[in-house]
Amino acid sequence: MSRRRSSWFDDLAHAGCGFLMGSVDVIPGVSGGTMALILGIYERLVTAISHVDLKLWGQVRRGRFRDAAEHLDLRFLVPLGLGIAVALVTLASLMKYLLEHQRGPTYGAFFGLIAASTFLVGKMIRRRSALVFAAGVVGAIAAYWLTRPESGGTILPFGPDDVGEPFYAFICGAIAICAMILPGISGSYLLVLLGKYEWVIGILHGLKKGDVTSEDLLLLSVFAAGCLIGILAFSKFLRWLLERFHDPTLGLLCGFMLGSLRKLWPFKNAADYNRLPHGFDEAWLPIALAAGGAAIVLALALTASRVRVRRLEE
Repeated sequence: MSRRRSSWFDDLAHAGCGFLMGSVDVIPGVSGGTMALILGIYERLVTAISHVDLKLWGQVRRGRFRDAAEHLDLRFLVPLGLGIAVALVTLASLMKYLLEHQRGPTYGAFFGLIAASTFLVGKMIRRRSALVFAAGVVGAIAAYWLTRPESGGTILPFGPDDVGEPFYAFICGAIAICAMILPGISGSYLLVLLGKYEWVIGILHGLKKGDVTSEDLLLLSVFAAGCLIGILAFSKFLRWLLERFHDPTLGLLCGFMLGSLRKLWPFKNAADYNRLPHGFDEAWLPIALAAGGAAIVLALALTASRVRVRRLEE
């Protein structure tokens, strides 16, 4: 089925959709995939990504660039991508300030966002079974262990000191971008668990101010290359997993998100170990923001569900 030709109004609308996706992508716990569902562009986005295939390379090799652009749906992807990029650069300064000056309350908000997202991912499981439960337990234990302070700030068995900063940035980009095809899973949160969220936010903040080094730009380019490879390679593998082992895969993801909440506990001592709050004055704001963050995620999910129902009825 052919798509109707896009107008300039459509291009502006897609750029606006991209800006909204980028706005939530910068917040750990809120998924750009969920926003794409709400906006009604999720299926088109996943389809466009899946069209990076042999047919596309054949068209490019034969010089049929117009056909290749239509096959890849570039008229949709380009304004969407520009909107996402503008949002990321624009909002990076705010996130950098919050993490530097209001880390506890900010982590409280993130905690609520992820807790609610974990609940929503669990609701996607179609049939609960012993295998799904076991996968969830394994994911929770693994994430809880990997997010201990001694882990060096990453959930991977290696860090930038082991494999080099460029290669590690590449791997982080490849992993984080896969959240685009998993509504409910936040790419920014994956970067938090990989220890690269503040680094990415810092570089985006520097780009906005024009204060970046050549080394920063090189690492950002490597990170972007990882994102490209990840969305082309890992996304297909994740889709295969969800098609063949839907419930165990979601069970594993759900457990992993639950166990990794350890990293976002807003009350920590000087050695980065979790502790209880020192009284009501310290506790009330992070707890209130956690409740607010959870409410935002649940409201977005409810809106997405209503949009899907409305589209099915049309």
